[in-house]
Amino acid sequence: MSVAPLIAHVVYHFGTGGLENGLVNLINRLPRDRFRHVVISLTDHTGFRGRIERDDVAFFDLHKPPGHSHDWMRRLYRLLRELKPDLIHTRNLNALEAQFVAALARVPARLHGEHGRDVFDLQGKNWKYNLLRRVARPLVRHYTCVSRDLAAWLRDTVGVAPSRLTQIYNGVDSDKFHPRGAARPAFGPEGFLDGATCVIGSIGRMVAVKDYPTLARAFIQLCRQADNPAGPRLLIVGDGAARGECQALLDQAGLSSQAWLPGNRDDTAEYLRAMDVFVLPSLGEGISNTILEAMSTGLPVIATAVGGNPELVTAGDNGALFDPGDDAALARTLLDYAADPERRAREGTAARRRIERDFSLARMAAAYQAVYEAALEPCS
Repeated sequence: MSVAPLIAHVVYHFGTGGLENGLVNLINRLPRDRFRHVVISLTDHTGFRGRIERDDVAFFDLHKPPGHSHDWMRRLYRLLRELKPDLIHTRNLNALEAQFVAALARVPARLHGEHGRDVFDLQGKNWKYNLLRRVARPLVRHYTCVSRDLAAWLRDTVGVAPSRLTQIYNGVDSDKFHPRGAARPAFGPEGFLDGATCVIGSIGRMVAVKDYPTLARAFIQLCRQADNPAGPRLLIVGDGAARGECQALLDQAGLSSQAWLPGNRDDTAEYLRAMDVFVLPSLGEGISNTILEAMSTGLPVIATAVGGNPELVTAGDNGALFDPGDDAALARTLLDYAADPERRAREGTAARRRIERDFSLARMAAAYQAVYEAALEPCS
């Protein structure tokens, strides 16, 4: 009986995030009898690994320190020679250097995936980073990316041939992330939802690239401009350096009782069902898992017109788009949605239909399986 091919998934850090969530969904849904998996983190991992449903997926941490140390490369080389994976799939720029090690370790099939760019290079124009990408390009047999925006950048800037590139949208668990029933789930401090007319929400890492202070400032303007200033509520689920800044802005505006920033939560599906509108104010995105989850929950989405967001949100159909950092424009848009429950319902229904049509987990897993199967075929 033949042994299933081993795939080594290489990431910089395995914690709470969209990339990691997509990897969890992929491992959980690829056929168990067709592929084996290991996850290699260049730094370390968190309890987020518990979301993987298989009990045969090993994690390896290389404990790469900040800076330019290369000891991790020696450790990775030894690990790859020991594991002998049939395929390695690195993800994003901060794991790309592992391609050089994988080539030295003679891993037969080498793939690289792009899931989005970070705040230090939102447009993907940094010449040093792109030089590294071009130098690594001959070592990579095939590329994957999560949006048409990233696909165009890989072709036009990095020089990846279209025949070596597959764009695959993330999928979403539409059974878990389903629209709420008649009653809104009860959340928050005592009295938080009393008298609420519209709950504006978001879920994500509260880091610089997500730009949550813009949402906090827009919410403050909304409450000052609304006919019923006491009606709107703000719910931001997530943690990070910007959480304190956002809380301070809301406290200074006297809106502590109308806003709740609870930090990280595991039951995000229930929190989404407590919302009426979902907002993502990020400065850059690949394809946002939280947008997909919000759409699956039947929420209209207001997002910045960056990266893959316009591929998910169509203005006037299932949400609205605004320029990053423009809190005044976001406030005006929130004012319109807060005053129009029929629009929220109509666009939320359209969002759910789009998920059911285009973004199933089965469709995503099948697309990656086809890429892996092709990459595992002997080179001609």
